[in-house]
Amino acid sequence: MENKSISDIIEAYLKEILGNSAQIEIRRSEIANQFDVVPSQINYVIKTRFTIQNGYLVQSKRGGGGYIRIERVNLLDDVNVLDSLIQAIGSSIRERDAFDIIQTLYEEKVITRREGDLMLVALSKQTLAVGDGKVEDQLRARVLISFLNRLRYES
Repeated sequence: MENKSISDIIEAYLKEILGNSAQIEIRRSEIANQFDVVPSQINYVIKTRFTIQNGYLVQSKRGGGGYIRIERVNLLDDVNVLDSLIQAIGSSIRERDAFDIIQTLYEEKVITRREGDLMLVALSKQTLAVGDGKVEDQLRARVLISFLNRLRYES
């Protein structure tokens, strides 16, 4: 049997709640109580698993009536979402994060498997090996942003 971490279980639960809905609103404390974890564990799951790179926007409102809203977004139908993704990439991106973005593009049927495979090769450590990890991450970001901007203009 596969060993799943509590973070994996919470992520699966939140995705199940989201289902086919465009968005959900949750109370962090209620989810934490349900899984018998501290509320910061819920924050961790949301911060690491529900990112713009993975096709989600997260908004939160603090205070007594506070909530966390998780919204599934189509990465390329909304120019603002694409701009947010490019902003999140910034001037540098690690290989794992770039691969997550490409996986999301494939899952959302924005790119084909072949296109995704070619993008993965172009962004890999082996391809971008320049001897300096920082320069490699900067180069990866520029290439990925170029890919995303090209996709923006495809019909």
